[in-house]
Amino acid sequence: MLDLSIIIVSWNVRDLLDACLASLQRARLSLCDADDSLPSAEIIVVDSDSSDGSVDMVRETYPTVQLLPQRQNLGFSRCNNIGLAQARGRFILLLNPDTEVQPSAIGMLIDHLNANPGAGIIGPHTLNSDGSHQSTRRRFPTLWTGILESTWLAGFAPTGVERAYRMLDTANGAVLDVDWVQGSALMLRREVYRAIGGLDEAYTMYSEELDYCRRAKQAGWRVVYHGGAFITHHGGQSSQQAADHTQIHFHTSKLRYFRKHHGIVAYALLRALLLAQFGWQLALESLKSALGHKRDLRAQRVRHYWKVLRSGLKAKS
Repeated sequence: MLDLSIIIVSWNVRDLLDACLASLQRARLSLCDADDSLPSAEIIVVDSDSSDGSVDMVRETYPTVQLLPQRQNLGFSRCNNIGLAQARGRFILLLNPDTEVQPSAIGMLIDHLNANPGAGIIGPHTLNSDGSHQSTRRRFPTLWTGILESTWLAGFAPTGVERAYRMLDTANGAVLDVDWVQGSALMLRREVYRAIGGLDEAYTMYSEELDYCRRAKQAGWRVVYHGGAFITHHGGQSSQQAADHTQIHFHTSKLRYFRKHHGIVAYALLRALLLAQFGWQLALESLKSALGHKRDLRAQRVRHYWKVLRSGLKAKS
């Protein structure tokens, strides 16, 4: 059995995918089982119906990559599950295409899992494109977090809510147990996949890794953040191509998580509060437009908030 399967789900990010695969070539891995001293690995790219030449680029430039092109955009979770079904490694790395790994990072994550049999999932220390720290370790969200995160109320959030959720009371360079790690780079044991299955496909995008880590912890596995293993995450390039739907996906996924893990009352309360927030924003932007203040910008925001409200923010069952 191979040591590692790396699964990358890609949609219309050809140049970033190229950089990601190039970084994996520089990593200390044996991609063709040619060097027994290095972890043996396979790379699986699941392309979600890209139209930017991504498939041809992978075929021409990275012939050792296992390419699984899809005929429609199936969503992040489903495409990862397609890759998981093909993976042969003892460990599996779910890696975003807009990332680049430092040469020693993957080996450090594997070494930690080998040395700690109770750890089922591990995530690296993630950097922004400019080299600054990117927050990717988390505690499980509370209802307060759900109300405040990625809404206009975020700026009014008590300091303690944000600090606790993002684990700002811990060191960026530490190796420590966490509740969950973000899915830009998430390594798991094959035993975890066997025990709890793949990602929940009701999450089109966002919160799928939160749900997966929670299910893993419920099954008795530890989740670890490794502050010494570095990757760079350029961040959100695929989702930016569908900006009008990003907030809808973000909040419906959040709502699915709360309904699944906190019950129907928490779900109904959170949904009502989120819809009320977007309704308030719609009214405020409409008033500013009527008063002649930056009308083009206000019109754009009004259209956006209408789309969110028309969606109803109904989480998939």
